[in-house]
Amino acid sequence: MQSTSENPHAWMMIEVDVSNLVALRQALKDDFMRREGVPLSLSPFVMKPIVNALKEFPMLNSTWHTGSILLKKDINLSIVVAISDDTVATPVIYHADRKSIAGIAIELYELVKRARSGSLLPSDLVEGSFTFSNTGSVGSLLSCPIINNPQAAILTFESIVRKPVVIQEMIAIRSMANLCLSYDHRIADGLICSRFMQRVKHYLDQYNRETIIY
Repeated sequence: MQSTSENPHAWMMIEVDVSNLVALRQALKDDFMRREGVPLSLSPFVMKPIVNALKEFPMLNSTWHTGSILLKKDINLSIVVAISDDTVATPVIYHADRKSIAGIAIELYELVKRARSGSLLPSDLVEGSFTFSNTGSVGSLLSCPIINNPQAAILTFESIVRKPVVIQEMIAIRSMANLCLSYDHRIADGLICSRFMQRVKHYLDQYNRETIIY
């Protein structure tokens, strides 16, 4: 990833209720491990809403090249993988919009495993159009990620915190998390990005025990 001096960063954050997501993943993870032989993490459940929202906001599925915005036809999701304390890789899930939650989970697991074993190919690291990072996996509550140049934006999923929330004039304990977005202000403005984040939140809100992941 390149320095913030390469492009004009802007940033925003929203808080989302992921209680239903957490319950769904908890209900499915053991059977998924038996069936697929890989763990079912929280990340695919966040990545799928991002992909769905990118279909509606193609300006964020783009890159900046020699003074022009290049809209990308395919949604290729770069994933930030920590290899060591000071090194990350960003392998790509290609055509993420064509994959189910289960399909994303399986490919994500394989990419992370290969990244940490040093067996990624150069072809695994190119043509990403948007970047996702699960910073919550290392305990972060709020972050300002660096854009994966020349992409338009990067979104982080922060740690889940159980906290009291007012719902219909009543207080309930819910699982809450922050989504943080850094974006290139030459490509998108705050209005577009705010609407994009609200669509991600909308899709996260749709999870329930009946959600099909295949």
